[in-house]
Amino acid sequence: MSPNSYEKELAFQADRRKATTEFIKIVSDLWYDKAIEVVLFKNQIIDRNVSEIINLHEYAGQFVQKPISIFDSVEILRAIGDIQMPPSKLDIGKLTYEYHSDDNSNYHDAKAFVLDKLKDASQTPEIAPKDVILYGFGRIGRILARELMAKTGKGSQLRLRAVVTRGSLDKEILEKRAMLLRTDSVHGPFSGTVEVHPDIPALQINGTTVHMISASDPAAIDYTEYGIADALLIDNSGAFRDAESLGRHLQAKGVSRVLLTAPGKGIPNVVHGVNHMEVDPQETKIVSAASCTTNAITPILKVVEDSLGIRKGHLETIHAYTNDQNLVDNIHSKYRRGRAAAMNMVITETGAGKAVAKALPSLEGKLTSNAIRVPVPNGSLAILNLEVKTKTTAESLNTIIKKYALEGDLVEQIKYSLSNELVSSDIIGTSAPAIYDSRATLVAPDGKGLVLYIWYDNEFGYAHQVIRLAKYIAKVRRYTYY
Repeated sequence: MSPNSYEKELAFQADRRKATTEFIKIVSDLWYDKAIEVVLFKNQIIDRNVSEIINLHEYAGQFVQKPISIFDSVEILRAIGDIQMPPSKLDIGKLTYEYHSDDNSNYHDAKAFVLDKLKDASQTPEIAPKDVILYGFGRIGRILARELMAKTGKGSQLRLRAVVTRGSLDKEILEKRAMLLRTDSVHGPFSGTVEVHPDIPALQINGTTVHMISASDPAAIDYTEYGIADALLIDNSGAFRDAESLGRHLQAKGVSRVLLTAPGKGIPNVVHGVNHMEVDPQETKIVSAASCTTNAITPILKVVEDSLGIRKGHLETIHAYTNDQNLVDNIHSKYRRGRAAAMNMVITETGAGKAVAKALPSLEGKLTSNAIRVPVPNGSLAILNLEVKTKTTAESLNTIIKKYALEGDLVEQIKYSLSNELVSSDIIGTSAPAIYDSRATLVAPDGKGLVLYIWYDNEFGYAHQVIRLAKYIAKVRRYTYY
């Protein structure tokens, strides 16, 4: 390499990093000034650093098999900043890709392109912010709190107002709860501030007061005393799982809707992106977000069912251990779960195979399922062994799923992985509930036997599905462009 070539590379890298700095500033301005959230092929880019943004552009280019330039992205972002837009969620990766893929002879500049692509935004009805209460503050509850507060922006969608727990709320307990929110052994530190106010009692998260309430009877709480009205309550406590017990939340003053973060009995079990449109948020008061495994496999099963047809299949989920297992060997209400979780692979049951049929009725009775808990604290893998009606190849199947990951109703649900080196720790922090491992796909010689590998962050990815469903129930879904 000549010295001049090396100098040119250095100059290009400097220009690219400078453009990325502008990219980050525009993304932040759009979010905090206009409530416009920008993502890059579903990847969150708010609060990301320069190197992370550059790496995401590299991934985007590999995904669409065409370079996605940071310079082009900045040009599109400038144009978005110059036009009038309602609160929105926009995929800059898709826009940049289309800017160079479409016939741009009709557009004299990026602004004309953006105005044409986002012309439907003006028809979006206004949304009213919704108060949110977290009933429970365990693994899912704290991730929900983190994500709700980190994505509050101007507060035009979901507003976390209170957290309900059992037991004392003295200063020591509040400090412990605050510390569990600030730090996490799996997901790392919270990118914000958490202060304790025992006199209220409350946690002040990113400068916003979130009331801490102690209660044992959901029906006895008067949330209006805290200035909370018409709230969506997200029950992540694990204590209530049927229509009758969850209905006690609706007896409390200030609550109008309930969302359960577990499979529920006698209530709609919903996988957002698949069957959420079957629920009328105006009429339905209580909804379940199903399980993390159900949210991981259902989007992929829908793609396969719609494209190839499924005769039968078996699901085996290799699942991270959870808090309902024992840390050391001890008696447990279920066999095998009493053995030390961090030392053993533990065969157990999962209802995900049957639960899928609630979202996809055409699969009723076609799937069996089982689970193996393994010694990792987070990050799970679902293996789908399917017999399909229409012959296919691994290449054709991957092309089908990639198309669904790029456009359509499941772009938030399916992440298409191109990596040859993907392992469980790599998928931690992924907001999509299903990460399709394209390099691991197997198709039998007859073209009808498939083995698919679906990774999922059983905490973070699931929490994002809960938030998506919460926004739909609360009717605060913004204009989106994916």
